[in-house]
Amino acid sequence: MAIVSIPSLMRDLTQGKAEVVIQGSTLRELVENIEAQFPGVKDRLCHEDANGVRISPYIGVYVDGALVEKGMRSPIGELPLRPQLKAVTLRD
Repeated sequence: MAIVSIPSLMRDLTQGKAEVVIQGSTLRELVENIEAQFPGVKDRLCHEDANGVRISPYIGVYVDGALVEKGMRSPIGELPLRPQLKAVTLRD
């Protein structure tokens, strides 16, 4: 289970919630489970190319404070989702 911090620009999809608790042991499972609970989140987080579904390059995913670099197979814990802007945190 993971605590996912939702940036303010995506809260219209999570009924205004700043954090949600979601099941999943990998980032892929987490994205699928967030989408099942809050339709439309996956479309904002991901894009699809010839290699499959990936996190958008404009979204930074952090697990326990470290930037995820392994993609959708990454194990999860506390997972804030932040646009990749230097020294800017959109978490409330």
